[in-house]
Amino acid sequence: MANHKSALKRIRANEAKRLRNRYQAKTTRTFIKRLKAATDKVEATELYKKVSSMLDKLAKKNVIHKNNASNKKSRLAKFVSALA
Repeated sequence: MANHKSALKRIRANEAKRLRNRYQAKTTRTFIKRLKAATDKVEATELYKKVSSMLDKLAKKNVIHKNNASNKKSRLAKFVSALA
C-alpha cells in the first residue's frame, strides 16, 4: 500500500475515473444495442446521432481508441442507412 499522501490521493482519483469510464462505456454499449434493435428509420437516425456523440466523447477521453470509435460509427451508419 502507498505511504505518501499524494499516492493515496492518486489511487482515489484513479478509482473514481475508472468507475466513471466504465459507466460511460457501458451506457454507450447499451445505446448501441438499442440502436441495433431499432426497426424504424426515424428512431434509428435519432439514436445514431446520440450514439455517435457518445462514441466521440469516449474516444476524446481515451476510454476507447479513436479508430475503434470510428469503425463502430461507420458500421452503425451503414446499418441505419440500410433500414427501410
